[in-house]
Amino acid sequence: MTILPTNSRTSQVSTHEPLTVTLGSSGVTPEDVVAVARHGAHVMISREALDAVAKVRAHIDNLAHSETPAYGISTGFGALANRHIPNELRTQLQKSLIRSHAAGMGPAVEREVVRGIMFLRAKTLASGRTGVRPVVLQTMVDVLNAGITPVVREFGSLGCSGDLAPLSHCALVLMGEGEAMGPDGELYGTKGGRPVAELLAAHGIEPVTLAEKEGLALVNGTEGMLGMLLMAIADLRQLLTTADITAALSVEALLGTDQVFLPELHAALRPHPGQAAAADNMLRVLSDSPIVASHRINDTKVQDAYSLRCAPQVAGAARDTVDHAALVASRELAAAIDNPVVLPDGRVSSNGNFHGAPVAYVLDFLAIVVADLSSIAERRTDRMLDPARSHGLPAFLAADPGVDSGLMIAQYTQAGLVSDNKRLAVPASVDSIPSSAMQEDHVSMGWHAARKLRRAVENLRRVLAIELVTSTRALDIRSQLSGGQLSPGPAAAAVIAAVRDVVDGPGTDRFLSPELEAADHLVASGKIRAAAESAVGNLA
Repeated sequence: MTILPTNSRTSQVSTHEPLTVTLGSSGVTPEDVVAVARHGAHVMISREALDAVAKVRAHIDNLAHSETPAYGISTGFGALANRHIPNELRTQLQKSLIRSHAAGMGPAVEREVVRGIMFLRAKTLASGRTGVRPVVLQTMVDVLNAGITPVVREFGSLGCSGDLAPLSHCALVLMGEGEAMGPDGELYGTKGGRPVAELLAAHGIEPVTLAEKEGLALVNGTEGMLGMLLMAIADLRQLLTTADITAALSVEALLGTDQVFLPELHAALRPHPGQAAAADNMLRVLSDSPIVASHRINDTKVQDAYSLRCAPQVAGAARDTVDHAALVASRELAAAIDNPVVLPDGRVSSNGNFHGAPVAYVLDFLAIVVADLSSIAERRTDRMLDPARSHGLPAFLAADPGVDSGLMIAQYTQAGLVSDNKRLAVPASVDSIPSSAMQEDHVSMGWHAARKLRRAVENLRRVLAIELVTSTRALDIRSQLSGGQLSPGPAAAAVIAAVRDVVDGPGTDRFLSPELEAADHLVASGKIRAAAESAVGNLA
């Protein structure tokens, strides 16, 4: 039996608002997508959207009964588009399309990804550009609101024509077929198990018998890769601030200077907005630190290492790349992607808007960003563990180096995560394998770009958790070695207090894995940012 995985801890803390999302003909926000995908927000359809959908459907019905063939309405699909399909076979045509295209394999993807796919496709159906009947849109929304989750497999999409296989697995459930998990976690549709139609019936949902054009309208879009992009952006915005905090704590622990973060060195000289924001975050986290103040005079170091001094430049470039990705995502979110599409003047026109290149590219850009952020964080961690570079800290921050290993192997774990992220940074969008008998001879691989980005973001979060454990231990040791005279600043003290709720302070070696996992949960929860902001106010 295949078990659909629960949401991974990729999800960061975020508002659960809005609790209800209303679908109109346009106007969905990234926050709406996250609310539905991750937090189970209830979806409603506006009367205006339903009326627009019904009006366009009436036009499709007229075309379906015309003697003139219309692609996707009275013809086959893809390489089989030249065949005219008689009326008596068109229902079977739609069923065959969905059943054959639901050809995914591998592990089931996360529930939040599936909910994001369904909500985004419902958004497109509500645009009135796809030609479905209102009942199809309503059924998809009803399935979402019932907490029913189609089983979507890891492999199957090439990102052109859109995410065909993932969307087909979702569409199959609307037909009362395929595999799905109920809100109670029970799996339906497996061999020998209870059928999906029974799950729908338990929630008062009638399976849909698809009419002309509707099968194609349910599967021809970029919703899988777009949903994962939107959630990755939400996660990265949270992690970027956390990365500034952990970097600042590492600077403090390594007796680095805060003077390289002064505002006159950033926006005025190099006007990248992300760099200025990251430098300001770090400067504020280091403010009023006795440790920083203690070595401003008579410090023999000329310059800090790049991993400290250049932290705002790297993190800032990451911020700017995320902003670019968010711009692309906002444009895609405003799109109504289908092929063929029903234009406002009634024309039903074939097009290539389903190609995932715009989304695939930024998914790959973000994977590069995540790999580099991971890499610079690991370098700071390594410096804190090396007595030749840590300026007086014990080797590996161990209680009794030689007897104790301290955080030596935590850095190994971090290095393994960083290495994995470097592999995941290899772009998926540069690849293309022709399909559909060379009709679809150039594809985006956007789904694969999205899948690897999700893993990379999880790895980044864990890397930052290890830097957090290391820097807070190093700061505690600094304080102990000075008899309490060299204490961390207010922001660091607040972060250390939050960490000490789940991770013990310096001491002899102990089972480390649970502490690192606890720190990972802490980073995912947003409590590290909240702790720092309690001392210095809102951070960018």
